[in-house]
Amino acid sequence: MANTPPPPGGQRILQKRRQAQSAKDKQLKQTPTSARQAGFGGSTNSILKIYTDEANGLRVDPLVVLFLSVGFIFSVVILHVAAKVSGNLF
Repeated sequence: MANTPPPPGGQRILQKRRQAQSAKDKQLKQTPTSARQAGFGGSTNSILKIYTDEANGLRVDPLVVLFLSVGFIFSVVILHVAAKVSGNLF
């Protein structure tokens, strides 16, 4: 009976648990704790890059977007009213 396997647990399991815990601790230390660390001052490849001057693409003033959206809503309302009026005439 010298070839019996060792009981579950023991030193190997404890060593794996320690390694997993140290890896988790290391990851927690590397994770930024605030939005400023994660975006503006820290990482350059984050979602906050959209709101900086470094972003590529079309730059449109927010007031222009507001006028265009209100104009679109107004045109849809006018088309609905015109459809109702023309439906009553014919």
